[in-house]
Amino acid sequence: MEARDILKRPVITERSSELMAEKKYTFEVDTRANKTQVKDAVEEIFGVEVEKVNVLNYKGKFKRVGRYGGYTNKRRKAIVKLTADSKEIELFEM
Repeated sequence: MEARDILKRPVITERSSELMAEKKYTFEVDTRANKTQVKDAVEEIFGVEVEKVNVLNYKGKFKRVGRYGGYTNKRRKAIVKLTADSKEIELFEM
C-alpha cells in the first residue's frame, strides 16, 4: 500500500486537540493497515519521528431507512505519538 492510501484523514475533535499538547495526533487509517505501516506512512508524509502507535477499531453502526436496514462502514483510528525531539505536524495548527 502507498503511504497516502494508509492515512485517510486527520480526526479533529475536542479530545484529539487536547492530545496534541502531548504530541499525539489522531488519523483515520485504512482498515487493513497495521501499526508498522501507519508509522512508516506518517514518517514519510510529514517528515517526523514516531515513537508509538495505538490503533482502535470501530464496528459499523446499524442504520435504518424506512423498512431497509444496514450497517455503516467500519473504521480504524490510529493515535500516533511523536518523539520528544520531533517537530510538530503543521496540518493540525489552528
